[in-house]
Amino acid sequence: MNQFFRQFMLTDHRKQQILSILKQHGQVIAKEISHAMGVSEDTIRRDLREMAQQGLLQRVHGGALPASPAVADFAGRERITPDGKLAIGRAAAKMIQPGQVVILDGGTTASQVARHIPPDLKATIITHSPTIALELVNHLNVEVILIGGRFFKHSVVAVGAAAIEAITQVHADIYFMGVTGVHPKTGLTTGDYEEAAVKRALSHAAAETIVLASSEKLNAASPYVVVPLSEISGIITERSAEKLSYALTRSSESPSHEPEKPRPSPRLFLYLPTILKSSGSCARGVSHPQQGTIFFPASGGPHV
Repeated sequence: MNQFFRQFMLTDHRKQQILSILKQHGQVIAKEISHAMGVSEDTIRRDLREMAQQGLLQRVHGGALPASPAVADFAGRERITPDGKLAIGRAAAKMIQPGQVVILDGGTTASQVARHIPPDLKATIITHSPTIALELVNHLNVEVILIGGRFFKHSVVAVGAAAIEAITQVHADIYFMGVTGVHPKTGLTTGDYEEAAVKRALSHAAAETIVLASSEKLNAASPYVVVPLSEISGIITERSAEKLSYALTRSSESPSHEPEKPRPSPRLFLYLPTILKSSGSCARGVSHPQQGTIFFPASGGPHV
C-alpha cells in the first residue's frame, strides 16, 4: 500500500511538473522532459495520454500543447470570459462597412458581434448559425442569408455537405471566424471535424478572415485544424499586445525534433493611436479603449 501511495505521489508530482512546463513554454516535448525527469519516454507518453483524457492538454506528435477550455457546449462557453467577448464583439462590429457582404460564424463571441451591429447599418450577413440569424431579426436594413445543413447541436450551427455546397456559391468581403484554439504550431483549431471543414470553407469564401479569439483560446489547441495562421488577415482579442505577440511569435523547437519546413511567419504588427515602442516581433493593429484590440499578422492594415 505504501509503495502504491509513493508511486501515485511520484506520478502526480510529475504531472504537475508537466503542467507547469506547459504553462511556461506553451508546449512540452516528451523526449526532453523524460531526460529532465529521469524517466522513460514511455512513462511520459503514458502521463500525457492520461492527462489528455482528463482534458488537461492536447497531445501532438512528440509531445503536447495546452488544451482549450472553449470546447464546452454553447451554454458552457457563454460563461467563459463574458466581458472579453463583449469587447471583442463591439470591436468587430465596428469593422463592418455599409454595403459589405459579411460571413458571421456561430458561437458566443460571434453573438456579441451581431448584438453590436448598428441598427441602421445596411449590409448582408451570411451565417450558418440560427442563433446569429435571430440576433439580427430587428436589423431592418440587414439582409440575412442562413446556410442550412445538418444541425450540430453542440455549437448550434449547420455542418455537413449541404452547408459546404452552399458556401461555395458565396463570395464575401470578410469572415469573422470563431475558433477554440490559436497556437503558433497548430494554427487555428476547433473541437469537431465537420465544424472545422465548414469554417475552412467559409474562410476560403471570403476576401479576408478575421479571427475572434478571447483570452482562453490564445496559445491553446484543439484536435482539428481549420487553417494555419498564415491564411488569416487578423485576430481580435481582449488580451494585451505583449501577451498575444509572445504567444503567437515565439520561436520554439518542433516537438518531433524534425527540421520545420519554411512557412510564413505569423508576425504581428501593432497600429495604435499613439506611437509605442516597437521591435521585430511587435504587432500592428488597432486598439479601441474598452472595445478590444485588433491584430493583423499579414502586411497592410485594418479596414476600420
